Amino acid sequence: MTGMKEGAGEDPFASSDESSETPGEATTTESSRTETKTTEAESTQSSRKRRSMRIPYKFRRDGVQDGRDRVPLFLQSETKSSERDAQRELEDRFDDDVSLTDLREALMMAGLNHLDEVEAHLEEWGYGMTFEE
Repeated sequence: MTGMKEGAGEDPFASSDESSETPGEATTTESSRTETKTTEAESTQSSRKRRSMRIPYKFRRDGVQDGRDRVPLFLQSETKSSERDAQRELEDRFDDDVSLTDLREALMMAGLNHLDEVEAHLEEWGYGMTFEE
């Protein structure tokens, strides 16, 4: 089989003599170059947007356990009741189901961002108390 490989280079059958173009062809060539530059610029802007756009964890995972380590969690009954209330409240705010696993991690992250409040709860449970006189 004879012929050129696709993408192997320039078209050998294309005219290399630019002066043989008619005025209409020159305008068409300039127009296509401008369109190509515009398309390249739009493509660059589009790829920048894609790179800067981050898909939220909820939508890029296959299930709530994806990317998470299993950690046992034991809760006092009052805490469990508050957790249930918080879940209902957030589901109302989002008008959507909120996964208990997501809720627990969000609560954990909020606590990690507010250690002073965590410290206050731990003090209520007796942390920091000493029995020395």
